[in-house]
Amino acid sequence: MRDKKEVSVFRSLDWFTVLIYMALLAFGWVSVCGASYDFNQDGDFLSLSTRSGMQLVWMGTSMGIGFLLLMLDDRHYDTLAYLIYLALLVLLAVTPLLARDIKGSYSWIKIGSYSLQPAEFAKFATALAVAKFMSVYGYNITRWRDFLFTLGIVLLPVGLIIRQHETGSALVYLSFFLMFYREGMPGSVLFAGISAVVYFVVGVRFEHDMLGDMPVSVGKFAVLFLIQLFLAGMVWVYCGRSRYLSGMVVCMGACTVLPLLFSLYVIPFDVTWVQLAGCVVMLGYLCYAALHERLMRYFYIALFGLGSLAFFFSVNIVMNRVLQSHQRDRIQVLLGLKDDPTGKGYNVIQAKIAIGSGGLEGKGFLNGTQTKLKYVPEQVTDFIFCTVGEEEGFLGAAAVLLLFLVLILRLIHLAERQPDMFGRVYGYCVMSVFLFHVFINVGMVLGLTPVIGIPLPFFSYGGSSLWGFTFLLFIFLRIDAARDTKRH
Repeated sequence: MRDKKEVSVFRSLDWFTVLIYMALLAFGWVSVCGASYDFNQDGDFLSLSTRSGMQLVWMGTSMGIGFLLLMLDDRHYDTLAYLIYLALLVLLAVTPLLARDIKGSYSWIKIGSYSLQPAEFAKFATALAVAKFMSVYGYNITRWRDFLFTLGIVLLPVGLIIRQHETGSALVYLSFFLMFYREGMPGSVLFAGISAVVYFVVGVRFEHDMLGDMPVSVGKFAVLFLIQLFLAGMVWVYCGRSRYLSGMVVCMGACTVLPLLFSLYVIPFDVTWVQLAGCVVMLGYLCYAALHERLMRYFYIALFGLGSLAFFFSVNIVMNRVLQSHQRDRIQVLLGLKDDPTGKGYNVIQAKIAIGSGGLEGKGFLNGTQTKLKYVPEQVTDFIFCTVGEEEGFLGAAAVLLLFLVLILRLIHLAERQPDMFGRVYGYCVMSVFLFHVFINVGMVLGLTPVIGIPLPFFSYGGSSLWGFTFLLFIFLRIDAARDTKRH
């Protein structure tokens, strides 16, 4: 019987995490005050006509939402997981029809004088659906059918969010792969994801650089060579058959090294076409090895190579047709393809100046000149961390990052102590989403990652993001609070 134990939810609640949540809310509000302060405001931070006053409203309602989530029976989250997920999918689907164009995005639904962004709530709904599906008896993430179905649950909201022209919010769902890896996803899948990032960065960054005096794109040459190298390396690691490995190495030499030398010393020509032919030959060779040896690993390596080639040829389509012009410009500025100090690179440059001007101890509350004079665009939302760095200095910024680190580690601890898979999977989804947001947001402020426009949890101004993160966290805290009853 669980009814007697239900009244003790606050006794089994992880109050340490709640305290971290409250501390982040408090520090976030102070940062919003600093970032939105106007010299004509006269320090009236509680007025609802100011962003600091409205942020207090969002904080109060968030704590109310957290309390209600704790009061619900934890079994409701398991039982209603698919229903919540479907409801959010419908909401995401109709959002572009109801939303107005806000800086090229159709992701905000107007409700009276307020706006709501459904994409922020789709994260916890997707996490619940994934946890529900993965906790079904007999589920095995190493079985391709199960993994692809799980991947579909994650990618469906991604497609709907991309329709809203919110690529940054869609990229957050990549964080679910951390949970997949924890639950047994093959390392080869993670390697494929990392390879895709490498292909993209190298291909885009060096696409227009020529290899010496030859008509050979450095980006294309390097990516095709990496594909060949990865295929040979995977044969060596996963198959260990020297005969086929030798054939792969010979093919690499015949289709890359020899044509390169011929182009360099005899007749210059585009070597990448021979490289591409070599990749096709290697894929055919791998399929032959799979049939001859009756070993599916060769076939899976061939699929990796085929996917690599498909990704290689889709990069231009993504850059020119999928990404919006401002997103494409930001990537080019980050990769050093454009020097745009007054355009797309302006945000990052001003953010670096603001953080650097804070020094060790900062300029003090409300004394940040970069933020007060509004040099940093979006400084109360995407670039809120600039205010922390300028007013609180290195020590304050380090303290905030340390607090986030403690939260991430605590979430891992809570996830690991869950007695069932539903709680553990959902817990790792929550941890992954928080980690991705913190890493990317702070990284883009420091110029280390592209500016994709995602909020810093509990710091960025706005109700949708604050409510969304509260849903994520407190549902998990309620599930964790019932862990002892599930062991009986």
